[in-house]
Amino acid sequence: MSRAPVVRALAALAVIATSLVLALTMSPRLGLDLRGGTQLVFETRDSPTTKADAEATDRALEVLRRRTDALGVAEPTLARSGERRIIVELPGVLDPRKAAETIGTTAQLAFHPVLDYPDDSAKPKEGERILPDEDGHKLLLGPAGLTGAAVGDARAGIDPERASGWFVSLDFRDNRPWEKLTGQAACAPAGDPKRRIAIVLDDEVISSPQVINSVPCNVGITGGKTEISGSFTTEEAQNLAMLVKGGALPVPVEIVEQRTVGPTLGAAAIEASAKAAIIGVALTAIFLVLAYRLVGLLATIALGCYALISYAALVAVGATLTLPGLAGFVLAIGMAVDANVLVFERAREEYTEAPDKGLRPALLKGFHHAWSAIADSSITTLLAAGLLFFLASGPVRGFGVTLSLGVLASLVSAMLITRVLAQWAVGRRAVGSRPLLSGLGSVGRLRTWLTKKDPDLMRRGRLWLAIGGTVAAVALAGLFVRGLGFGVEFTGGRIADYSTSAPANVDTARQAVSDAGFPSAVVQRSDDGLTVRTGQITADDAAKIESALESVAGPITKLRDELVGPSLGDELRRNALIALGVALAAQLAYLAFRFRWSFGTAAVLALAVDVAVVVGAFAWMGKQVDGVFLASVLTVIGYSVNDKVVVFDRVREMWGASPKAPFARIVSTAVVQTVPRTVNTGLGALFILAALALLGGDSLTDFAVALLIGVVVGTLSSAFVAAPLSVEFERRSSAPPPQPAKRRASPSRQGSGAVV
Repeated sequence: MSRAPVVRALAALAVIATSLVLALTMSPRLGLDLRGGTQLVFETRDSPTTKADAEATDRALEVLRRRTDALGVAEPTLARSGERRIIVELPGVLDPRKAAETIGTTAQLAFHPVLDYPDDSAKPKEGERILPDEDGHKLLLGPAGLTGAAVGDARAGIDPERASGWFVSLDFRDNRPWEKLTGQAACAPAGDPKRRIAIVLDDEVISSPQVINSVPCNVGITGGKTEISGSFTTEEAQNLAMLVKGGALPVPVEIVEQRTVGPTLGAAAIEASAKAAIIGVALTAIFLVLAYRLVGLLATIALGCYALISYAALVAVGATLTLPGLAGFVLAIGMAVDANVLVFERAREEYTEAPDKGLRPALLKGFHHAWSAIADSSITTLLAAGLLFFLASGPVRGFGVTLSLGVLASLVSAMLITRVLAQWAVGRRAVGSRPLLSGLGSVGRLRTWLTKKDPDLMRRGRLWLAIGGTVAAVALAGLFVRGLGFGVEFTGGRIADYSTSAPANVDTARQAVSDAGFPSAVVQRSDDGLTVRTGQITADDAAKIESALESVAGPITKLRDELVGPSLGDELRRNALIALGVALAAQLAYLAFRFRWSFGTAAVLALAVDVAVVVGAFAWMGKQVDGVFLASVLTVIGYSVNDKVVVFDRVREMWGASPKAPFARIVSTAVVQTVPRTVNTGLGALFILAALALLGGDSLTDFAVALLIGVVVGTLSSAFVAAPLSVEFERRSSAPPPQPAKRRASPSRQGSGAVV
């Protein structure tokens, strides 16, 4: 007896045990859209003296890191993205204004001698400048005596005995410039403006104290330490100390994106996704048991193991679980059904052809013959997921990671765990003598009915193509009639969601926002309250809008606040088009390599129809297109190409076995034979998506709706667009039919000999 089943069983146990240990000992890393907080994306700019290259951005990142640490935020995350961008994540920070002002301030700190109190007619000489002091009085300042780079440390302190209260203590790396500057000021008489030193932060005098009388002339303050006082509040003193200690940024930075998510929104999304997962998995399990009986029950157990493996892989690699990623995790459960269905349908066929050989050889052949389609489907889905990771940004990248892990886990679940369980079960005498109980003893009613009818679908192939083209044209007409509503992620601007304590009238809220100085703001009702979309406004402007809404709607809670700069919006929109183009090109290249050019071209053109229908449907429905929509479209491409791979895999197999048969008839038969798999897999995905659409709220509903449309259209386009297109292309092709696949020796009922 072969050792292979034993090895597989041990491997399955090892995978499950390892996954269980990881799941129990490690916690997932939740994205800010799930746990609440603020994400700031800074972009470095060239300065007159420094180019904003990767090296300068890395130095700026370290400055921002020191400032962020001083904020006291728990578990902040900072990382460079590309050459010029720095992503800062601040969990629990729901007011981005102070954080942005503090850590993103350019902080060009300098110490200037005060030369005089100028009048309105005074003109400064070269190197001099006129700035108001902290009380608003004009000061004529000389060239900087030293900069903030000379400061080694800065601490905020308080002395109850002082009238000023809070002060900032400075330690200098090299005290000689400070001694020179204070020594010159000490030579001026008391009350003379020249006895003052102005401390300037970003062209603003934050303090201009006089050098005390005890400091000797031309000697200055020695010892390397000094204190800045100036009637600071607690927050002002602490922020000044933090900025000075952090140092000046080597290059200016600008906020190009900001996302703030309240903790209640993330908790609601987790709860909704959990409910969708439970309902979807329960319905999928019931369906599998009804359709495939015993092996369906074992596949349900394997799906449970799949969920465990996916979760363990997620925490093991330290991936961040985002809101789209959570949806991807739930969706991948439905997609994992596909591999099991492919195996069971092929095993049913094998048993029907040779029932005397028993269930076990039929099951093993099912795994063997289904592997090609499963592998191709997985690779094409991984292509789409990889594009999401490299071309998307923000939380959508998390969807690509989760989807990739889900695809790999589904392979382990179906090809290892399901195989071990099913192979053990069909080897039992009680099951072997009751093939119908196993779920593999019959091809099913749908397949039996289709075989009896034997419809020649390709006889009307051009009619199907005309209908498909018409549907795509009608869908795309929505782009011209209704237009495509790009979300703020692609257009730039600011969008915020608020929950209101009482029902708010949209017209009243819109008028209040307009009266606050934002007449062009778009105010709409959402499930939780109100949504406000504006152009590029500051955080202070956003605070004014919040105040205006509170005046008419009572206390409000900010659920989400996103700011995207115009340059970033253009970039994301460009990357979205590149992602779609590269996705279709990658699918074409892979399918042409694995099959033949006619199959690959037909599949990609059908995918283009699928994308056109989904995009057009969103245009007709007036829904916004954003990064999450991009994730759904790329997922539709990955899911839809799976169905086409299965069809063309069957075409290749049947054509190789009967190279002289009419190609159109082979395609028609292949489509009919794959219908049970298509229907059963589609139902598994639809259960999950329907649950997400009903329970996901605003954040997940549009995602699920796009995928629902894509799954239905993608399934139909396989039979009525891709298949007839391949017939049309092959009529114009001179390439010979594929070679028939070499069939391996069938394993015996008891498992002796070669195991496939």
